[in-house]
Amino acid sequence: MPATRDDLIARLAELGIETTTKDHAPVYTVEEARALRGEISGGHCKNLFLKDKKGVLWLVVTLEDAQVDLKALPQKIGSGRLSFGKGELLAEVLGIEPGSVTPFSLINDTEQKVKVVLDAAMMAHEVLNYHPLKNDATTSVSSQDLLKFVQSCGHAPQIVAVA
Repeated sequence: MPATRDDLIARLAELGIETTTKDHAPVYTVEEARALRGEISGGHCKNLFLKDKKGVLWLVVTLEDAQVDLKALPQKIGSGRLSFGKGELLAEVLGIEPGSVTPFSLINDTEQKVKVVLDAAMMAHEVLNYHPLKNDATTSVSSQDLLKFVQSCGHAPQIVAVA
């Protein structure tokens, strides 16, 4: 059974990670999320769930405005040719639905099937924002606490200049 928002918030608290969460109407795209800009400060992000030609799964997390070239990205991160992962695979591995992709979903990747890439420009922000497993809220966390959380899930993220 995938973790719930309450499970996630409890896990973050156990790790000593301070967060704030704001509920809002569900948002499915970066464009829809932009309407929240005046209400939530910090770096706003997008998350790409990808699969390479060898079947390796990737979660690439960047600032929302980053231009990610999927043809150039493999050389930067050491992957094969990349394409977007299907919704069924996303649900199976990360326990979330399309439109709710978030690094917080790594709580559900107990077998560490996903390789994680955090964009260097994003990590330069003090505060970052992600969905707490569903797209009807936004949770703010420090970039260092994001790193702490990802590592606590058994992942050793690459920090790379993605854009």
